[in-house]
Amino acid sequence: MCVKSWKNNWAELSTYFKYPKGIRKLIYTTNALENFNRQLRKVTKNKTIFPMIMPFKKVFI
Repeated sequence: MCVKSWKNNWAELSTYFKYPKGIRKLIYTTNALENFNRQLRKVTKNKTIFPMIMPFKKVFI
Protein backbone atom coordinates (compact mmCIF):
# COMPACT_ATOMS: atom_id res chain seq x y z
CA MET A 1 0.00 0.00 0.00
CA CYS A 2 2.76 2.47 0.94
CA VAL A 3 4.84 1.57 -2.11
CA LYS A 4 1.84 2.12 -4.39
CA SER A 5 1.28 5.56 -2.87
CA TRP A 6 4.94 6.47 -3.43
CA LYS A 7 4.77 5.32 -7.03
CA ASN A 8 1.59 7.30 -7.67
CA ASN A 9 3.01 10.46 -6.10
CA TRP A 10 6.67 10.17 -7.08
CA ALA A 11 6.79 13.58 -8.80
CA GLU A 12 5.94 15.33 -5.52
CA LEU A 13 8.09 13.04 -3.39
CA SER A 14 11.15 13.35 -5.60
CA THR A 15 11.00 17.14 -5.18
CA TYR A 16 11.14 16.64 -1.40
CA PHE A 17 14.20 14.37 -1.71
CA LYS A 18 16.05 16.95 -3.82
CA TYR A 19 16.43 19.19 -0.74
CA PRO A 20 19.53 18.75 1.45
CA LYS A 21 19.11 16.51 4.49
CA GLY A 22 19.03 19.46 6.91
CA ILE A 23 16.18 21.15 5.01
CA ARG A 24 14.23 17.87 4.80
CA LYS A 25 14.56 17.47 8.56
CA LEU A 26 13.32 21.03 9.08
CA ILE A 27 10.29 20.37 6.84
CA TYR A 28 9.53 17.15 8.70
CA THR A 29 9.86 18.87 12.10
CA THR A 30 7.62 21.73 10.98
CA ASN A 31 4.94 19.27 9.89
CA ALA A 32 5.06 17.60 13.30
CA LEU A 33 4.69 20.97 15.05
CA GLU A 34 1.79 21.93 12.80
CA ASN A 35 0.10 18.63 13.60
CA PHE A 36 0.54 19.21 17.34
CA ASN A 37 -0.88 22.74 17.07
CA ARG A 38 -3.85 21.45 15.05
CA GLN A 39 -4.61 18.85 17.74
CA LEU A 40 -4.25 21.45 20.49
CA ARG A 41 -6.68 23.82 18.73
CA LYS A 42 -9.11 20.96 18.26
CA VAL A 43 -9.13 20.23 21.99
CA THR A 44 -9.33 23.84 23.15
CA LYS A 45 -11.60 25.25 20.44
CA ASN A 46 -14.93 24.45 22.10
CA LYS A 47 -13.92 25.07 25.70
CA THR A 48 -15.36 28.03 27.50
CA ILE A 49 -14.27 29.52 30.79
CA PHE A 50 -17.75 29.55 32.27
CA PRO A 51 -20.01 26.98 30.59
CA MET A 52 -22.90 28.10 32.79
CA ILE A 53 -23.84 31.57 33.97
CA MET A 54 -24.03 30.67 37.70
CA PRO A 55 -20.28 30.17 38.24
CA PHE A 56 -19.73 33.45 36.42
CA LYS A 57 -22.09 35.25 38.78
CA LYS A 58 -20.41 33.72 41.85
CA VAL A 59 -17.02 34.99 40.76
CA PHE A 60 -17.89 38.44 39.45
CA ILE A 61 -21.08 39.47 41.24
